[in-house]
Amino acid sequence: MVAFGTSGLRGLATDLLAGPGYVHVSAFASHMLSAGIASGGKVLVGCDRRDSSPGLTRQSLAALGEAGLAPIYCGVLPTPALALHALTLAVPAVMVTGSHIPPDRNGLKFYRPDGEIDKADERSIAARAAEAAIPPAVRLASLPALPAPHGEALRLYVARYKAAFAEPLLAGMRVGVYRHSSVAADVLEEIAAWLGATVVRLGESGGFVAVDTEAIDASMAARLADWSKAHKLDAIISADGDGDRPLMTDETGRVIRGDALGLVAAQFLKADAVVTPVSSNPGISAGGGFDVIRTKVGSPFVLEGMAKAIESGFSRVIGFEANGGLLLGTDFAVGGAALAALPTRDSVLPILCAFASARAAGVPLSKLVDDLALPTCLSGRVENYARPDSDRLMADLRASNDNIRIFLSGLGLLSGIEDIDGLQIHLEDGGMIHLRPSGNAPEMRCYVSAPTVERAEALLRAGLSRIEDFAGGASGVKS
Repeated sequence: MVAFGTSGLRGLATDLLAGPGYVHVSAFASHMLSAGIASGGKVLVGCDRRDSSPGLTRQSLAALGEAGLAPIYCGVLPTPALALHALTLAVPAVMVTGSHIPPDRNGLKFYRPDGEIDKADERSIAARAAEAAIPPAVRLASLPALPAPHGEALRLYVARYKAAFAEPLLAGMRVGVYRHSSVAADVLEEIAAWLGATVVRLGESGGFVAVDTEAIDASMAARLADWSKAHKLDAIISADGDGDRPLMTDETGRVIRGDALGLVAAQFLKADAVVTPVSSNPGISAGGGFDVIRTKVGSPFVLEGMAKAIESGFSRVIGFEANGGLLLGTDFAVGGAALAALPTRDSVLPILCAFASARAAGVPLSKLVDDLALPTCLSGRVENYARPDSDRLMADLRASNDNIRIFLSGLGLLSGIEDIDGLQIHLEDGGMIHLRPSGNAPEMRCYVSAPTVERAEALLRAGLSRIEDFAGGASGVKS
């Protein structure tokens, strides 16, 4: 099945390559032309490192060209780098990426000249694609090879952060870069070295690795901690497959949650409005010196919230998700440089804000995060969880509070429920379990928060176990 999720079009790579990928790019081109993009206009195209991405990129270039537009291949690069260049040129863009989902899947992210598409755009593209004919397989198999990439987008993206963080911010520090298969690995290495760090390369992979920065499992967390100790690192930095979600550890090797990075960035940038989904840490509140607007999960909803904040008169607006992707809704000044608005998830800025904040306070990253005094938040997922099972579970819990109490048996007393996106179940001791079907993959998500680490860990274990039990033993728990 190929469908739009929380961020872009997603599906099995084999399904996308069989024609639906091509027709959705054609539908995007048609949608852009109907919105006033001139025939022959430029469209930027980039991709990640998945095995299926070159083929899907070839199809994207062909579909755009045959629709009467002029595609420009920008190569393998982070999604925010492609989006930034498209915004600067005021042209549309297509990013071929499945982001953090497994390697047998892929996807497409679409950008208008003014930024990421919204839900109305998605509906139009999906409707146009549904009416289109799938090209013959022989035609898709005979498309031209990828051309040499234009490197301007990547160069400008790196230059953006070198200008804003111009001092030797990381002088004397040892920074590990967990490369795996992220398109952001080279960017992070270049910027960290330019800022004065001794860079240690870690974990480069031969194939695609699905790193979900919102659900780091125990084995990866242990690996990061071992690297930190073995190499005497002050931090480890990385990003997901398409480079729009950050991964960062402190000097102990402990993973810094993405929403904590977002809060640090909000304070560093002196934001006056923060837009973040209900899945982000509940401790992020107006007490931080800014208004907080909560949304459903997914960048389109964060973008909508940022637009409303700007319309309401806020002048320094950011958004971030629990995965750490930071969106700039307005321009900001950093280090004497102007950071133009970038209303799409970015991994590099929150990492640099954390380093700069710790340096300014004269503390290690661990103390910077501990001083935020946030409740402990953890998240996990049950993979290969059929959507009918997810829907049945959510319907059962929504049917009555008695069903919720049965689900909670032995975990605590129910104190409240929120149903903005998925179901947040609040407990009398301050704990919370948030259950939500994934919009990107056949997975059931579980987010928890609690006053202590031990309580949060217990809630997450119980939540994942009960999700599995409900479906009769679905396999593939990740936490």
